[in-house]
Amino acid sequence: MFRHLQFKKIWELTSKSYSLLGQCEAYVDAISNTPILPKHRSELLQVALVKGAQATTAIEGNTLSEEEIEKIFDGSRLPPSKEYQEHEVKNIINAFNVLLNEVVSDDRSDLITPDLICRFHEMVGRGLGENFDAEPGRFRSDSRVVGGYRGPDYRDVPDLINQYCKWLRSEFHYENGQSFGDTVIQAVVAHINMEWIHPFGDGNGRTGRLLEFYILLRGGLPDIASHILSNHYNQTRPEYYRHFDYARHKCDLTSFIEYALLGFRDGLKETLQIIHRSQFEVTWSKYVYDAFKERKITNKRVFNRQRNLALLIPHNKAFTTNEIVLATPEIARDYANIQRRTVLSDLNLLVDMGMLVKQGSCEFRANKEVIWQLVAARKENGRGA
Repeated sequence: MFRHLQFKKIWELTSKSYSLLGQCEAYVDAISNTPILPKHRSELLQVALVKGAQATTAIEGNTLSEEEIEKIFDGSRLPPSKEYQEHEVKNIINAFNVLLNEVVSDDRSDLITPDLICRFHEMVGRGLGENFDAEPGRFRSDSRVVGGYRGPDYRDVPDLINQYCKWLRSEFHYENGQSFGDTVIQAVVAHINMEWIHPFGDGNGRTGRLLEFYILLRGGLPDIASHILSNHYNQTRPEYYRHFDYARHKCDLTSFIEYALLGFRDGLKETLQIIHRSQFEVTWSKYVYDAFKERKITNKRVFNRQRNLALLIPHNKAFTTNEIVLATPEIARDYANIQRRTVLSDLNLLVDMGMLVKQGSCEFRANKEVIWQLVAARKENGRGA
């Protein structure tokens, strides 16, 4: 009945999976070796924790939006009707922060044991009361059926968890050193097997994904990328369940691993792109300040207004003169009582300084190309004749 719970390698890495693992490792190296300003890093970490909390609770039925979870993260309270969901999310955010402090800040890493798993479950269910159909930190003492799947007999759970922990140690040999690929595969496999054992009355999915999060952190995944797998599962929930059920029925995790790696690769790529945009903004600001340093200040108020326009104009589109003065609240404030000809004069000055490009007769955009010229040169990809 539980052929899938064999605690042995029931997967093969396809050529696509090997390729995805290589790409993931390259993205992780790039993310880890790219300096980020403290302000931007803090923002990226908050996004990661909010998305991770929203994803792992949403899979279990929590309906709070990212915006509501951001309010919780910032210390705000939600209406009483959402108090339970708020508490559920707070538990996950607190668990993330505890593990981040232990693994990243304190450089502490524990082996996966029954006690560690129960500790994670206690974090998930702490203080949820009757809304949580389990005793936090304790294995279940009855039979459970979830979505048509009947978990193993509760009397077998302690022994199964012991076997599971021993197998994870022998199969993935964390104590003796672990490759990046082993870390990622262990995280995915540990999560799935936790779901199959279903050791707790409630909160198995959240506990399994928290374990997945922990294994990735322990293996060196950057904290700002810690949410990626949970987010992928949540965003592709039908695919998640399809691969999950297929793996159980066929006793084969090959396709689930490939599915997880694809989402992991895409999430890492997106995270690196966000970091690059942050780096672009820093470089742009330095470029603007250096350029204006060369200009003689005849009127400080005008000088600051023109420099702020160059610093603040969005880089993602072209603007007409009327649109530019409303592009951001700060620009709108600076140009609130400025005549159109003065606006045009400022814009043309920035064109002359190389910071803006004029498109057609009435549109302007940030001259992003001036920053890309600072990137190391390389031959464009192309095909021979």
